Amino acid sequence: MSDLKATVLNALHRELGAKMVPFAGYEMPVQYPMGVMKEHLHCRAHAGLFDVSHMGQVIVRAPGGYAEVAEAMERLVPVDVAGLADGRQRYAMFTNDEGGIEDDLMLARRGEDLFVVVNAACKEADIHRMTTGMPGCDVLPVAERALLALQGPAAALALDAVAPGAGEMRFMDIAKLNSDWGELWLSRSGYTGEDGFEISVEEDHAEEFARALLDLDAVAPIGLGARDSLRLEAGLCLYGHDIDSGTTPVEASLGWAIQKVRRSGGDREGGFPGGEVILRQLAEGTERCRVGLRPEGRAPMREGTELYADATGGTPIGTVTSGAYGPTIEAPMSMGYVPADLAASGTTVYGDVRGKRMAARVTALPFTPANFKR
Repeated sequence: MSDLKATVLNALHRELGAKMVPFAGYEMPVQYPMGVMKEHLHCRAHAGLFDVSHMGQVIVRAPGGYAEVAEAMERLVPVDVAGLADGRQRYAMFTNDEGGIEDDLMLARRGEDLFVVVNAACKEADIHRMTTGMPGCDVLPVAERALLALQGPAAALALDAVAPGAGEMRFMDIAKLNSDWGELWLSRSGYTGEDGFEISVEEDHAEEFARALLDLDAVAPIGLGARDSLRLEAGLCLYGHDIDSGTTPVEASLGWAIQKVRRSGGDREGGFPGGEVILRQLAEGTERCRVGLRPEGRAPMREGTELYADATGGTPIGTVTSGAYGPTIEAPMSMGYVPADLAASGTTVYGDVRGKRMAARVTALPFTPANFKR
């Protein structure tokens, strides 16, 4: 792994006994001695600490202030950036001319600036996309700050213990808080379906800050393995798997993220890459869509499993994009794409698992109810 990048918490992961694996060009912890199953359940019951410092943090600003930044960003994403209130965050996606998703990301308004968090594997392309696609704006990658996620029902109490005031935030609020570890940039959001926070902290203080959280009884370190099963139970997409450049937001059942003002008839209709395709799909529907799947039995249907309409014969009608065992639901779970006429909850489809057709029931997402702080 000598050619991989390391986050500032690499030594701490090793001290904690993490198993390290390559991920998005970084050496990252996939699990700790507790194991994936117990890490998953600990996060659902208490609080888990994740190192997500491999992700990209970017600040965008312009001489004309937030209005200029928002106008420029709306040429790249199909969501309402201009209407984002100060101190609030919104889910978005970069799209291409065919309506496909080039990356999904978080946008946060901080006064006249826009704070952007992008996926690790896409951050160089995303920074280039913003630099070239937002003329007149300054696109500033954030250096020397780590990014942590604290997730679970005990996350607010835990973070409030070390950074008083965090617990007062609402879901999708953002804030800056002073602490013993420098200024913390917080958002009350995450990738598990649980209440929690994402926390940007100066690299020089990141390990000390992480240790302060881990010293709390409720908090345990959580690796990529449990992060994946947690987000899948929550019905959340993983870029490069459930969504990609050939998948539109509407096909991915992410149409909820496109506000009325950007849709047909809205004050700022279209104007983003692939707008014609995406707006047509919002109005008319799509030929395929992302659904939840509950396989029968105990064996998960993993990514790449071909789906069929019938128990025998026929050609594939779809594909599983993510699949794992769900520790909370105590059953296998998958997500994938099926034709729209097979997407109703309760429909049975069949996955080819090691040469045998296994039944799976289409089900609504998420697999486990969200526990966000409203």
